[in-house]
Amino acid sequence: MADRKPITSWLTDMDGVLIHEGVPIPGAEDFLKRLRDSGRPFLVLTNNSIYTARDLHARLRRMGLDVPAQNIWTSALATAQFLNDQRPGGSAYVIGEAGLTTALHDIGYVLTDHEPDFVILGETRTYSFEAMTKAVRLINDGARFIATNPDNVGPSTEGALPATGSVAALITAATGRKPYFVGKPNPLMMRAGLNAIGAHSETSAMIGDRMDTDVLAGLEAGMRTFLVLSGVTRTEDVDGYPFRPSQVVDSIADLVDLI
Repeated sequence: MADRKPITSWLTDMDGVLIHEGVPIPGAEDFLKRLRDSGRPFLVLTNNSIYTARDLHARLRRMGLDVPAQNIWTSALATAQFLNDQRPGGSAYVIGEAGLTTALHDIGYVLTDHEPDFVILGETRTYSFEAMTKAVRLINDGARFIATNPDNVGPSTEGALPATGSVAALITAATGRKPYFVGKPNPLMMRAGLNAIGAHSETSAMIGDRMDTDVLAGLEAGMRTFLVLSGVTRTEDVDGYPFRPSQVVDSIADLVDLI
């Protein structure tokens, strides 16, 4: 196999790669500074749809990590772009937070519970039985079912939290309709992110801490993939998958010199 082209653009997951339980991972600040100083295109990705890019910029800044809002790509933004491409000017019933509702407002979507084109499920800390019941009935009446990401659990300082994938499974059980998941490992999110920064998959790399989302999404989008062991995946877990990352490293600190 011919040698691959040099990496000129970087995509990286956030939780487990740059931060862990609200604390920067050693090497994250150096990695981001090297990226900014180099002028190379980069994106910080997250499947979490709760926060806007501006919110995440502020949260990371408080932790000592400087990531411009335009370099943050969330599953909410990817979902909004997907819907704008598929059905511009549509309507949706949304279960989610400001990250998702703001992204949809920005593309001109009307948020309504009256005959919406879509039911869109995102991350929230306050899933309500009333909202899920409404979603089930709207889907049964013909609304198309979209979910920002398939993650079953999310991290918190207290432990695992039910996430979008778990609630989507409940709605699927009640309706018989599976959602279209926009976020990782759907390579759509990666390709849309690459397009946003004018990058090409052949010269781009994806860094993540999960084999089933980060590495798989990068692989299917045609990018080089780096698995860091600073998050949920352990070395012994890698052989349990039918695919492998391009390289496994201990943490983001091991990748600074590649920029």
